[in-house]
Amino acid sequence: MKVVVVGAGGQLGRVTAERWARAHEVTSLTRREVDLADAAALERTLDALAPELILNCAAYNDVDGAEDAPAAAFAVNALAVRSLAAAATRAGATLVHYSTDFVFDGVDRTAPYTEDDAARPQSVYGTSKLVGEWLLLEGSAARRTTGRCRRPPGGRGFETTFVGATRRTAASESVATGTLPPTMSATVAARAAGSRPAVSTGWLARAALALARRPGLWLTALTQLLRLAPRGWWRRRPFLPLPDPAYLRFRLQTQYGDDRPAEPGDVITYLHWCRAWPHAKG
Repeated sequence: MKVVVVGAGGQLGRVTAERWARAHEVTSLTRREVDLADAAALERTLDALAPELILNCAAYNDVDGAEDAPAAAFAVNALAVRSLAAAATRAGATLVHYSTDFVFDGVDRTAPYTEDDAARPQSVYGTSKLVGEWLLLEGSAARRTTGRCRRPPGGRGFETTFVGATRRTAASESVATGTLPPTMSATVAARAAGSRPAVSTGWLARAALALARRPGLWLTALTQLLRLAPRGWWRRRPFLPLPDPAYLRFRLQTQYGDDRPAEPGDVITYLHWCRAWPHAKG
């Protein structure tokens, strides 16, 4: 399948291109190849590539900077999505677009958001992303999917939530206060590519081997296990500080849209994040 990854220079874009390239013909578009603010150039580029699938990982994601540069934010986060939808329609391609949970206000929220909750963005950034969603829905493309995402790790430690299809999206958790654990780009890309690792002996062995090779993370891993373990874990079988399965299912559902585990390598990335943010709560 011919796949085009837009925004391939970013963190999510890079890992998405790498993941899809394992089994498909992938063209990566970065700012060097196309200016998303130039609608005509963007559509010409996509028309020439004639993709079957377009993955839009691009975004103007400087939340604070968008307040001073709303035109730039709307050009990339909204108008470019309309151009992508038009190109996808002409090519008969599926368009996957990543949005943000900043379309919600996060006020007085203790339960995960669903697609039926009203969007109330509190910033230029959130508003521009919401308008992009509207333009995607108003387009004539028959196959379109959006995901509302938190930031991948490496920036300010926000997690990324990939939410399912535009009209039947999985739950998305809101950002309120505090430091939140990141959801990893590789796992987001794996979900979109249809690769869904299951908890199995093989998965546990790979995760354990990855951790065993990094003794500098052993204390962090033990600390996180103790933080996530239910009270009185030593009184119940198997007498180990294991997280409550119901809690893990909740975290995975709200972060990724299903209860399959993260990629083993992403577990290591998560532990690095925890070590860098010693007071962060998972």
